[in-house]
Amino acid sequence: MTRILQFLSVALLALFLGPAPGLAERDEPVQVKFATLAPEGTTWMKVMRELAKEVEEESGGELHFRFFPGGVMGDEKDVVRKIRIGQLQSAGFSGVGLGEILPEVRILELPFLFLRYEEADFVRDRIEPRLRRGLEKKGFVLLGWAEVGFVNFFSKHPIQRREDLAGRKIFMWAVDPLAKAYFDALDLAPIPLGVPEVLTSLQTGLVDTVYTSSLAAIALQWFTRVNYMTSLPVSNATGAVLISKKVFDELSEETQMLLMSRARHHLDRLIRLTREENDRAVSVIQKEGIELLPLPPPEELEAFLDVGRSTWDRLAGDLFPRDLLEEVLGALAEYRANSPGPSR
Repeated sequence: MTRILQFLSVALLALFLGPAPGLAERDEPVQVKFATLAPEGTTWMKVMRELAKEVEEESGGELHFRFFPGGVMGDEKDVVRKIRIGQLQSAGFSGVGLGEILPEVRILELPFLFLRYEEADFVRDRIEPRLRRGLEKKGFVLLGWAEVGFVNFFSKHPIQRREDLAGRKIFMWAVDPLAKAYFDALDLAPIPLGVPEVLTSLQTGLVDTVYTSSLAAIALQWFTRVNYMTSLPVSNATGAVLISKKVFDELSEETQMLLMSRARHHLDRLIRLTREENDRAVSVIQKEGIELLPLPPPEELEAFLDVGRSTWDRLAGDLFPRDLLEEVLGALAEYRANSPGPSR
């Protein structure tokens, strides 16, 4: 009789408490293979490993990350395909990779759209719900934004005027409609390449001009094969961390909330660190003998800006809906009307 009472007590207790969340509901952890172009040892990878460690510990081991840094899983187009077929489950993407999934995300990288980090933050936050819904329809969950930073030209020959780009052998990220529209507006024929091919192409002379952030120029070692960096930023290159919605939906609700919360915290911190490191990277590049060119004179600057604005119009209704461009420009105008002043 005593054994029966003990059994009933345990059964009632289990019924009252319900199943324990996390790993107790499954036989083994959810494995998340995560790919990124960022090399091991960079701040990006350090922050991602901190995020993974926290989530693994606080989820009771329900979620386990395995990292593939440095582009070993291929270019971002390859990574998107591998996530869709289940070979990978998550990745850190630049705007180019995000555009493979949801082209309208590229609106955050329009040339000469943002002059300050604060403007980019304000506009991105305003349109995030729309972009988040769009990504989920494509089978991805947005864990948080990241950032490459303001992008400049790095070249073997000085670039201070629009005409200085003529005849240059310019790298263009392969299958990038935004860059193509910009270079078309400049009447240039860039050389499409995957990111892992660029350093070798600079070494062999296949290209002599690239565009990236100062921090990425160091991380990818592109700065070692150029002589000049422009002061004029072309765009603010965005990024994000995504996870397959199919895998995300396998997680318990508690772990989903944990992952979203920790990812947002760490990725917001990563953006701040990236901006600080981009600023420091400019000094490092100059110490290595790269000449930082001054801003173009006003008339030349306006010529570059005109090309940027014409690119926005070319892409509206194609890469992104025109109403989204209007929403972005409206939010930007709102911010600038209430802005305390420049801080970048």
